[in-house]
Amino acid sequence: MSNGPGLFIDIGRKAIDLLYKDYAQLPPFHLQFENFECCFDLSCHVEDIMPGLHTLFRFNIPDSGKVELRLLHDYIGITSGIELKAFSSVSTGLDTKLKANRPSESGFEPFVNFSGVVGSNLFSLGAEVAFDVSSLTFAKYKAGLRFNTDSLIASLTLDDRNTVRASYYKAVNPLTRTAIAAELKHGFSNNGKTTFTVGGQRALFPSTLVKARMDTNGTVGALIQQDLLKKFYLSISGEVDFRDMNRPPKVGFSMALQP
Repeated sequence: MSNGPGLFIDIGRKAIDLLYKDYAQLPPFHLQFENFECCFDLSCHVEDIMPGLHTLFRFNIPDSGKVELRLLHDYIGITSGIELKAFSSVSTGLDTKLKANRPSESGFEPFVNFSGVVGSNLFSLGAEVAFDVSSLTFAKYKAGLRFNTDSLIASLTLDDRNTVRASYYKAVNPLTRTAIAAELKHGFSNNGKTTFTVGGQRALFPSTLVKARMDTNGTVGALIQQDLLKKFYLSISGEVDFRDMNRPPKVGFSMALQP
C-alpha cells in the first residue's frame, strides 16, 4: 500500500476500473466509420519534475485534451489543470431557438480543474471542482471519502449534488489477480433511480485476464484481456441488455500500450 492519501481520482478507482475499464464504452464524441466507432486515448505521465510534483498530458481524440499538475505529499494530494472538451449545439442542451440560429455549431470549451485530498493511506477525503471558462460557471463539483487497506477499499462519493455512489473493492488472491467489486449508485433526479453493479476478475494465465459484470438494469458484460507483447494489451468485450432484446449486443475491441 502506497504512502499518502493519493489523488481525488483514486477515490473509488479500483472498483471503477474492475467494473468498467476496457469495456465497450465510448466518450460522447468519437470517430465513426459506418457501423464502426472508435476513439484514441493518449497520455503521458512525467514523474518527479520536482520532489512530489508530477505532470500529466492526456488527449482523448477527438473528445478532449488536458494538461495537469499533480502534487503528492504524505498527507495531501492536489491536482490543478486545464482541459478542452468538444461540444456540439445538438448535444449540449442549447435551446431550440439557439440551435436554429447555429445548427452546425461545434468546437471546444475550456475548463479549469482543481481537486484536493487530505488524510493518510488508510483514510482520506477530498473534493473536485471544474470551472467553465466560457460561461463563467462551475460545471462540476464532487466530494468523496475512502477507506483503504491492503486488500479492501471502500469509498463514497457525491457527484454534482445529484448522484451518490458507494463502491467496494476486495482483492481475493493477488497471485491470480482475483478480485471482486460492487457499486451502488443512486440518482436524486430521474425519479430517484438506483442501480447496483457487481463484477469480478481472474487471471486464467499470467498473460490472460477475464472479467465479468452485471447490474440491476439487466445488463451483463464480459471481457477478456490478453498480454500480447510486453506492455501491449488487447481487450475484447461484449455487453447484452436482457431487458431490451431488440437492442443489438455491443462488442468492443481496445488496444493499450503502456511503456
